Amino acid sequence: MLSDIEIAQSATPQRIIPLAAEKLGIPDEVLEPYGHFKAKVDLAYLDRLPDRPGSKLILVTAISPTPAGEGKTTVSVGLGDGLSRIGKKTLICLREPSLGPVFGMKGGAAGGGYAQVIPMEDINLHFTGDFSAIALANNLLAALIDNHIHQGNSLGIDVRRVTWKRVVDMNDRALRETVIGLGGKSNGYPRESGFDIVVASEVMAIFCLATSLNDLKERLGNIVIGYTNDRKPVSARDLHAHGAMTVLLKNALKPNLVQTLEHTPAFIHGGPFANIAHGCNSVIATKNALKLADYVITEAGFGADLGAEKFIDIKCRKAGLRPDAIVLVATLRALKYHGGADLKELNQENLEALERGFTNLERHLHNIRQHYGLPCVVAINHFTFDTEAEISLLQQKLAPYDVPVVVSRHWSEGGKGAEDLARAVVDITKNEPADFHFLYDDDMPLWEKMKTIATRIYGAADISADADVRKQIKKWQETYGHYPVCVAKTQYSFSTDPKSLGAPSGHTVHVREVRLAAGAEFIVMVCGDIMTMPGLPKVPSAEKIDVDAEGKVVGLF
Repeated sequence: MLSDIEIAQSATPQRIIPLAAEKLGIPDEVLEPYGHFKAKVDLAYLDRLPDRPGSKLILVTAISPTPAGEGKTTVSVGLGDGLSRIGKKTLICLREPSLGPVFGMKGGAAGGGYAQVIPMEDINLHFTGDFSAIALANNLLAALIDNHIHQGNSLGIDVRRVTWKRVVDMNDRALRETVIGLGGKSNGYPRESGFDIVVASEVMAIFCLATSLNDLKERLGNIVIGYTNDRKPVSARDLHAHGAMTVLLKNALKPNLVQTLEHTPAFIHGGPFANIAHGCNSVIATKNALKLADYVITEAGFGADLGAEKFIDIKCRKAGLRPDAIVLVATLRALKYHGGADLKELNQENLEALERGFTNLERHLHNIRQHYGLPCVVAINHFTFDTEAEISLLQQKLAPYDVPVVVSRHWSEGGKGAEDLARAVVDITKNEPADFHFLYDDDMPLWEKMKTIATRIYGAADISADADVRKQIKKWQETYGHYPVCVAKTQYSFSTDPKSLGAPSGHTVHVREVRLAAGAEFIVMVCGDIMTMPGLPKVPSAEKIDVDAEGKVVGLF
């Protein structure tokens, strides 16, 4: 059996410029090629495109995952290829992979098997340099903050209340807490700080929510980096940093165009994590994809309690997007995991665990249909070790819910294995109109927004926070109360305890920290032990990745 990278390396991609013209009608003069098989698309050209009446936006989300993930990207790619095979003009919109998971535990984000986007190595390793640009813009602001303090601090920044951190696109637990400015007077003022991973940075969130270059610059200027001695906020605009930051990001803001193994076009642009940020690809890519294709397939990170909630309550709210349907990805292994099966035994038939774990899928399905008013297709992402008895049991469990259920074999068969899923998506968008609504209104207080998410989506009884956190939320309510909230919590559970599997109810969600993202225009509620700088596992994927004497990458999944 070929590995993912071997399948990708054996493919024969089309050159991106003729493919863009053939599939999307994009002329070559508005493409900026990065080699033969990837290119950026000019923003001015995209701005000039007219709206496309009747285009459909399909969100791919999932049940709560196992540590290996349940294949949302693979399903998104397979669905896109399946739609193309049945004659639908399709464009896929995905996030860019972070090097942290690539070299860590979860793996890359280019799909798998015969449902991949290519060039797979490039996409997973540096790609077009967008993440480097985001890190540089973030760290330029950090350098300007410390330089301003060193050069006299005319703004009166309180060095104890600088909230802006540096970032690096790598899992590195040693950088979570640091002391900077050591080594004497010439090196600045010593103070505590730390690093976040690039995908958790506010610059990444702004990048993915910006609608234009001007909007990007305005949002960057609104970043609050800390406070003065009399507790007044200091912005990136006060430091005159936002112009140079925008310069670093202006080329990165152009969406990246690539293709699947079956030559379906795909935008891959931006990549915030959904457990610590809002988990969606860029607004620019999604909105412009809807001008170029009849069906746009996008994904939101981790389970629907995180990715889908933020896609709807943050991205759709900010960008004016309205999804037409949701594909809820379920795997038998994840259902068995939520039913108590040991992680090492998930490839073995276990009907009892599968039945117990069904509650997780059930709650996600309820949330999608009842709280967001969206039609849903359940896609069983097929694995080679799935048994017919398990598939039959899951179909029986879903029968009373009047929801389309499709076994999708795109991993082994490519687009051909996803044609049934594609037809189900087309049918549901034609025959079951969405009654789309947000979970909460803009004018709901921040505390109540958080409580609404916890009680209605997570099944919690209540939320809690220490007095200083409640005080901070109350203070921000005056100026930022209309913002949505972005919950940072474990992806493995509806609760804040990663070991509380299935569909826990009646728990209390504790908000341990709050962070202001004034440029991204949301309030981050940090719950449980979630980290904004992950660590590497005991045996990281980096130990298996190598390059041979001919320059061929090996061991990359």
